[in-house]
Amino acid sequence: MYIQTTRFIKVMVTPAYLREQSEPIDNKYVWAYTIQLENMGHETVQLINRYWHITDATGSVQEVHGEGVIGEQPVLQPGDVYQYTSGAALNTPSGIMRGHYEMTTMDGESFNITIPAFSLDSPE
Repeated sequence: MYIQTTRFIKVMVTPAYLREQSEPIDNKYVWAYTIQLENMGHETVQLINRYWHITDATGSVQEVHGEGVIGEQPVLQPGDVYQYTSGAALNTPSGIMRGHYEMTTMDGESFNITIPAFSLDSPE
């Protein structure tokens, strides 16, 4: 598990290699990752956008920008926990993902929270 806290928002990431969806002979490696956000602060916040920086074993970089996560823009009140699972595919048996979420307070203040860098490793 990988953990990073920014401005009282804890981000926990747990990656898992999906052997049944991967096809190493075709250079296709697939992972799921579960992310849990916990609002440990005193203000209500909303996740607006996401940014991912994905690097494979050859150093090739893919950047992903988008609204929310899995089609949602969750609101986290103080003490709330939000969890989701998504996935990533690479052409190499390992890589690294990192990024950030753009958050906003109910007063309209925007800020970014860091998604800790986490390793995508296959047993291949």
